[in-house]
Amino acid sequence: MIAYVTVGVDDIALAERFYSAFLPALGYELEEYQGDLSYIPPVQPGQSSVSPDFYVKAPFDGRPAGAGNGTMVAFEARNQSQVRDLHAAALAAGGNDEGQPGFRASYGPNFYVGYLRDPQGNKIALFSSNPDEPGRDG
Repeated sequence: MIAYVTVGVDDIALAERFYSAFLPALGYELEEYQGDLSYIPPVQPGQSSVSPDFYVKAPFDGRPAGAGNGTMVAFEARNQSQVRDLHAAALAAGGNDEGQPGFRASYGPNFYVGYLRDPQGNKIALFSSNPDEPGRDG
């Protein structure tokens, strides 16, 4: 099980604006620690975490952050409408479009996804594969 995912950024304030535009709507709570951002899924007393934490940090080596080619972090939304809404919110908060929300022929008939780049260039996917919604063939 993945415990956490970290992306590197050079501008924490810009990254906070971008990630706070959609992660709270997916249930993540923001915690700041020593100038870095930690987006943590809430855990009810007596239960263990079901989703990985998501950390946004300046690189430890002090060199500029860089986005990995082929590296992407995907966040699951409740439905197709939420994918569209959160994709738009992330764009308005400084993100760049990497693929408008919609179905992709390469994936299953219910996989609805929108792609973004954060202000640093890290690739993010917002997706839903809710079987109760119409699929691309329906």
